[in-house]
Amino acid sequence: MKKLFVTNIGLLAGVGQDGKRSLKGEEMARLDMIANAYLTIANGRFADYGEMADCPAPTDDVRVVDAKGAAVLPSWCDSHTHIVYADSREQEFVDKIRGLSYAEIAQRGGGILNSADRLHEMSEDELYRQAIRRVDEVIRKGTGCIEIKSGYGLNTADELKMLRVIRRIKETTRLKVVSTFLGAHAVSRAYKGRQGDYVDLVVKEMIPAVGAEKLADFIDVFCDTGFFTPEETARILEAGAVYGMRPKIHADELASSGGVEVGVQHHALSVDHLESMTEEEIDLLLNSRTMPTALPGTSFFLNMPFALGRKMIDRGLPLALASDYNPGSTPSGDMKFIVSLACIKMRLMPAEAINAATLNGACAMGLSDDYGSITRGKVANFFMTDPIPSVEFIPYAYTTPLIKRVFLQGIEYMSEEIQA
Repeated sequence: MKKLFVTNIGLLAGVGQDGKRSLKGEEMARLDMIANAYLTIANGRFADYGEMADCPAPTDDVRVVDAKGAAVLPSWCDSHTHIVYADSREQEFVDKIRGLSYAEIAQRGGGILNSADRLHEMSEDELYRQAIRRVDEVIRKGTGCIEIKSGYGLNTADELKMLRVIRRIKETTRLKVVSTFLGAHAVSRAYKGRQGDYVDLVVKEMIPAVGAEKLADFIDVFCDTGFFTPEETARILEAGAVYGMRPKIHADELASSGGVEVGVQHHALSVDHLESMTEEEIDLLLNSRTMPTALPGTSFFLNMPFALGRKMIDRGLPLALASDYNPGSTPSGDMKFIVSLACIKMRLMPAEAINAATLNGACAMGLSDDYGSITRGKVANFFMTDPIPSVEFIPYAYTTPLIKRVFLQGIEYMSEEIQA
């Protein structure tokens, strides 16, 4: 592999952060940048960077890329997605326009159960073909590091099918992928009215099967009103811990339901959603190493309140941003738009939102030692934009397709390399 030498970078942003696991509070407003910069990559990792005035002469074994004044940023790190799913759910989109709530659609047999029905009928190969097209989409939009959940199987065989597809994505792309087992996404139709029996199935059958094949890095539970209780959540997390699956919790999407508390108690890597978070839960997180993760795309698509991102940062917390890409509540994995929503709707400053979508997103996957910033020694996942006047222009120009070139492990990404 040739070394890569990127020259004439108009703005190199997200540099440094050596040794930083995450940024919190006032730290999040700092986004280190170099104007008129160069960047070198060796063996798929960032080797050096600096001002063009100090740029060393490239040698014969180096590939030179002239950025022509473009901005270069670390790839987005999307720590909460559900992109392995069967088909779309646009009819539910129409139902939402007609006034039905997310909960009402679920009560009518739609939502997660609808996706589970479709996934049950779909082959693993077709599921992979659909998912890999979404993978190509998010890579081209600048994502270089992603978490993917199961949760549309709701029985052992179909949850394993989803997790095997996620493993296949790991093995067939240069995208950094981590996997999460989410068997407790909803109670399956077969267990309607028998939630305790379904929790038994998750604990006694699904988790051991997932653990035996080592298919999941993390375990998640939808701990919320109408889904799983804090007590059920704790039981599931403890069973997953036996197989080394660290918790990542769906919490406080529909109500303040105890999900943040059980997440902190079980040392969850992150608690995600937080649309209904309270001041007391902010206090809980202040004394933990759990990353609060906001999903503003969900709030936008479902017309729900947005998480208290501004308040969390002002209280000294870290914050991550993720897309929640899924067929029902957020059919988009565009992290640039997520950054814009965080600024427009949650009152984050652009630097805070970019840090939340890069270094802190990597932290919410346990990956900030290798991803999330342009730091010497980290994996060289980055993207190049059109020339822009400032980083503030990225969230400001919220529909402009600014990202023009993407590099994963120091190699330029081309859509043709993904074969469905």
